[in-house]
Amino acid sequence: MRVRESGPAEAESAYDFHDFVVARSAVLFRGALVLTGNRDAAEDLVQETLERACRKWRTIAAKDAPEAYVRRIMVNLVNDRWRRFRRTAPHQDSGEPAAPGDQYGQVDTRDQLVRALQGLPTRMRTVVVLRYFHDLPDDEIAADLKISPSTVRSQLARGIDKLRGQFPALSSPSPPQPTEGIR
Repeated sequence: MRVRESGPAEAESAYDFHDFVVARSAVLFRGALVLTGNRDAAEDLVQETLERACRKWRTIAAKDAPEAYVRRIMVNLVNDRWRRFRRTAPHQDSGEPAAPGDQYGQVDTRDQLVRALQGLPTRMRTVVVLRYFHDLPDDEIAADLKISPSTVRSQLARGIDKLRGQFPALSSPSPPQPTEGIR
């Protein structure tokens, strides 16, 4: 078996990848968790994403935005998984939001939100996750998904409407209108 010696460029490239993993893996995991709805699946998704990124790290590192490239790998992988394993998980909604001090209730609400996200179509879910969990602007989401910014905005609006429909207690009611003549 022949062992390949790594030159300075390979060592630098590997070091850069390590730094990237250390700096961005937690963010990638949070996004994967929301995209998959399952901790184990999210860990597998991040692992596979980083494995593919490592194989192409020289090319990725040469890009202007390596994180966007890696995020795109992750989105493609989750979309492929959803196409293969189309499934609907029944969910139970209590319909009541958690009280501010109720940490267990907040976990339930978070779980309901993740399940509601799972019910969205793939592109819509991806747009919502990239916007609200990765704080990306429309232009960057559009570039990542290779769609127009107006498509991003419409998918985002539809996704938020669908999520609000599943959480009517969390939707903000319209503010009361002032009445004239009452002092």
